[in-house]
Amino acid sequence: MENASNDRIVYSINVGDIQEVANQVLARELTKEEVVLVENSVSDYIDWFQIIENAILEHVKE
Repeated sequence: MENASNDRIVYSINVGDIQEVANQVLARELTKEEVVLVENSVSDYIDWFQIIENAILEHVKE
């Protein structure tokens, strides 16, 4: 059962999230082609290791 819990998704970004930001930033929705461009590069801007480290250090005491 431990493997199943290790594969559980903790956080995700969906196309609706991308469109919400596009509407706020550009005042319009992205085209399908623009969504693909964004979804192919969004992970380049997320320092996932640092985010997890920060959360651990904030909430877990040694």
